[in-house]
Formats: sequence, structure tokens, C-alpha cells
Amino acid sequence: MCGNILCHNVKPKRNILYLRTVLILPVFVKTLIHHKFTIRILNNAFINFLHSDQLCPLLMQHTYRPHPLLLNVPIMGLFNLTIPGCITLFFALTCKTLPAQDFTTFQQTDSPAVSKALGVTPKHYRQLEPSLYYLSQRYASSLKDVSSQDRHMRLVALAQFIDSKRNAVTDNPVIGPGCNLIGLLDPDHGLDPKEILSLAKAYGCTSIIFKKTKPSETLKTVGDKFLQSVADAVQSKDIQTTVIVLGHGLPTEIQSYHIPVDRLAKTILNAATQADNASSIINLSHLTIICDDCYSADFMINLATTITTSCSEQSLHLKQLPTLIAGTNRNCVGHADVGKKFVPHFWRDVIELFYIRQPHPTAITLGDFFEKVDNMMFGYGRSPIIQGSHVIGYRLTNPEMIQDPVVFVPLNDTDIKALREALDLKKEDTCDLFLDIG
Repeated sequence: MCGNILCHNVKPKRNILYLRTVLILPVFVKTLIHHKFTIRILNNAFINFLHSDQLCPLLMQHTYRPHPLLLNVPIMGLFNLTIPGCITLFFALTCKTLPAQDFTTFQQTDSPAVSKALGVTPKHYRQLEPSLYYLSQRYASSLKDVSSQDRHMRLVALAQFIDSKRNAVTDNPVIGPGCNLIGLLDPDHGLDPKEILSLAKAYGCTSIIFKKTKPSETLKTVGDKFLQSVADAVQSKDIQTTVIVLGHGLPTEIQSYHIPVDRLAKTILNAATQADNASSIINLSHLTIICDDCYSADFMINLATTITTSCSEQSLHLKQLPTLIAGTNRNCVGHADVGKKFVPHFWRDVIELFYIRQPHPTAITLGDFFEKVDNMMFGYGRSPIIQGSHVIGYRLTNPEMIQDPVVFVPLNDTDIKALREALDLKKEDTCDLFLDIG
């Protein structure tokens, strides 16, 4: 039963990040050559660009905006159309990422002892394993220069802490009766507002969707309206609000609308301080943010870090960050089915699990995201190993398709104390106010 949600009988899966470049770039190059640009000039410029030491930082911070005077020049019209896709492609190809071998080494040297000590099922451990790995990287100083036994003991304590937080937040509603949904949809693709509105109606939520659909609208005006809606939600502390962003992203920007991470953080923090001028306590516990786009985990980490740093600089006490749900893990691009409609894989699975399938639960909870959605997405880029009638494991078949979504939950003072004890952190060691729980 599809109801108002589009069915997913679409063309074969294709990486959305390459559509603009793969389809448009050949035409772009031919047009340049036609306009008497030589291949040598193109080749040298391209090589110099790719080998520039400043490339990754430039792309992470750059927002491309064509000059108004150039928009009517025929060749520049095509150039302006191509550049956003090129920026994302160049970033994906050249940015330094954590080698897969690092995680493989963790799986081989640490996971056997940790999983055995935990005594959990293989399915459950695989949901904890990426989080445990990234946290071991984040808090590497507490795990180095110790014996293998002590290292494993601390990793076991860390895994148990992750599990305790999963249990504590599993029933927290994300989409349910009385919740408010705010959607921001990419303007350039066939993302239908029904992708969110139908869920809102099915689960008794209020909703408002922002998407540039009219020529009279600009990315800036739609983006500004979205940010104002987020600010209003921050100030409405008695209403649980979930913000859903579907489209293109970079580690420091909602790329579809050129909204830098620091601007979103500033919007949230300004609204929180204006909500109660008499208090210096910032509590964002009623806010959940979901991003299904490229590098969404990196964006979420940058958002949480920016809010934390800003509070510290303004002498504000950050009681609790928002809950953050990322459709892609660190250094990962997003994928989608592309046909008549544009359906990101992560959000497509949310629709499949909690709208198309019947009966519906009363609410979609945080546990549904880090259990059911995560489990469904585990099949992308992996093939099951079947023995008899049972799945005994998975074989990696296409690493590029893997997204491994992430849920980040806020930590309170008690949580921070427990985390420090689990890792035996020194007094001078800093601790994040958010935790990756898988």
C-alpha cells in the first residue's frame, strides 16, 4: 500500500552525487573546446586544481554563487549549472578520509575480544562496532600506551556505556502524536513534500515544508524562512520538533540552500537565548534534527561542536544538545534511487518501514532509527552469507554504497562522568557533550 507516498519501482540505483557531473560534464568540456579552449589548458588547470594542498579546505568552506552579470552569457550558463556538481565530486574524490584498513584492523584486533566479553549477538555487536571504532579514534589518548588487556577492558566499558544510552533513549519519539515536523527539501530534484507530509498525517504531527518551487523564489528566501521556522521551534520548548533535511550536503553546509553550519548553529543558539532572557541555561532537548544527504554525520558533529563552543565563548551553560540523526556516516556520500522521483536511500527506508508497511506503530521512536532503519540499510554494499536457512554474516561487495547511518544523543553531567570513568580520562582531557550510539 503506497497511499500518498511514491512507489519505489524506479530505475537502477545511481549515485546522486555524480549525476550532475557524469551527465553534464562531457557536454561542458565539448562546449569549452568549441569555444576555442585547448585541451592542454583544461588538462593543466584540472591537474593543478586536484593537486592543490588547499583543495579540501576550500571545498568544505566554499559556497558557489554565480556572478549576476555572467548568468546571461551562454557558456557561463552551462558553467554555473555544472560547478555545484563538480565541487561535490572533487571533494568526494580528493578529501582525505579514514582508510577502510583502519576499521578492518579494529575488527581484527579489538572486536573479537570486545564482542566476546560483552556476550551480545553478532547482529547487536555490528550495530555498536562502528560507533565503538570512531569513539576509540576520538579518545585515542586514553587507549594508547596501555596493555592490550587494559585497552580491551576500556573498550568493553565504552561499549556498555553506549548500550546503556541506547536503552535510555530507545522509546523517545521522533515522529509521533503532538510532534511538529519541519522539512527542507532540495529544489533541483523530484523530492515531493508528500515524503514528509504523509508521515506527518499518519502519525498525528503538525508539519511545514520548505522547498523552492517557484521562479519568484530564491534559495536565500526559502532558506531564511526555514531558519526562522527552526528558531520558532527552538523557542517552543513544550513541543517536540523534528527537523528533516533531504538533499545535498557538505561537512560544513546544507549545500542545497547554501546554509553554513555556523549559521544554523547561530540561529538555534540565538533563539534559545531569546526564549528566556533571565537564564543562561541552554536546553535543546526538545529538538531532533535529521539530515539525509552527503557527509551528514560530519555536518552533525560540526553542528554540535559549534553550538558547544559558542556556548562556552558566551558563558552559557549548555544543559543539553539536540538529538542528531545522520543518514550517512563520517566521510560518506549519500545515495538515492533516481527515476521520475528522487528518493534518498535512508529516507526511502523510513517510508518503507513506517508508512508503507502496516500496521503503523503509534510513533516512530529513536530506537526504530538505530535498530530497524540501521538494520535495513546494512544490506547496502553488502551481501548476506547464508548457511542453511540462516544468515551467519555479511560479505562486503561495494564499499561505495555503504552509508551506515548514525544517531548522536546528547549527554548530561551524569553521562559525562560515567564516560570519563569508562575511559579513565585525565582531568585535562576534554569530553564531547554528544555520543554516537550507532
